[in-house]
Amino acid sequence: MQEIVAATCRAVGVLLFASAATPALAQNYPVKPIRLIVAFPPGGSTDIIARVVGQKLGERLGQQVVIDNRGGAGGTIGTEIAARANPDGYTLTMGTTSTHVIAAGAYANLQYNPIKDFEPLTLVATTPYLLVVNPAVKASTLKEFIALAKSQPGKLNYASAGTGTTTQLAMEMLKTAAGIDLVHVPYNGNGPANTATLGGQVQALFGSMPAVLTQAKAGRLRPLAVGTPKRSPSLPDVPSVAESGFPGFDASLWLGFFAPKGTPAPILKRLQAELTAVAQAPDMKEQFERNGAEPLTNTPAEFTKLIQVEIDKYAKVIKAAGIKLE
Repeated sequence: MQEIVAATCRAVGVLLFASAATPALAQNYPVKPIRLIVAFPPGGSTDIIARVVGQKLGERLGQQVVIDNRGGAGGTIGTEIAARANPDGYTLTMGTTSTHVIAAGAYANLQYNPIKDFEPLTLVATTPYLLVVNPAVKASTLKEFIALAKSQPGKLNYASAGTGTTTQLAMEMLKTAAGIDLVHVPYNGNGPANTATLGGQVQALFGSMPAVLTQAKAGRLRPLAVGTPKRSPSLPDVPSVAESGFPGFDASLWLGFFAPKGTPAPILKRLQAELTAVAQAPDMKEQFERNGAEPLTNTPAEFTKLIQVEIDKYAKVIKAAGIKLE
């Protein structure tokens, strides 16, 4: 009888300790710098937004958020590293439509599960894709670009951030809608794709806004159309693809934060609250708009549902484009 009572007391003690430790875990976290894996090279949209948000997150948490760029394979290399990281709250990743939606349909042997291997925290931003061309291209509007492409099928090249990324899918959607033939030239991220278009190695790029906005405003790249149904406040004079003769066309990129599966719930709750506060701050809205992005937050449950819906949506585009990667 005494042994049973002693065992019961020990069990109760463990439960009481655990319940007491739970708020303490969140209260003390973090005690060291946090690594933020960005699965693309520096200079692209994901990197730009990750650095802006990471700095503010670090200020709120009282610890530095260190950017770790792990580009390659359309963002899947860095995302896999993040999925296998220790789930202690000290490794996060910024996921995108490319890493958590497109990859699921494009890769036959994807080494991570976008839903089962991650704890979604919140979206932080969404940004349209912007069709730009090198200034040497003899087209000032989307209509002229399509006419030029039709006059020389298979002669114009377009860059992307990598095979199977949303930059490829956005252009493939336009190719299908407009009935044009362009040659795909994949690069290792938005930054290199942007550089190639600037240098004239390729003629066009359907890039995410933060990566190409500065060059477009400076006239070093010529903007032709915005991928979202409505015009972007960042480039109000540039029409959308939808209003240029292709109603229903929608190509945009979302960016959000994830932790590895198994990260303690108190830490997830703290991170979700802090990231939401960062994204909704008035000064952050101004920074996002300067980069052609808009703040957008949601709950972990809403984030999971969004990923599931978009995986189904883009699977059709991937199949139509014949994309299948190992």
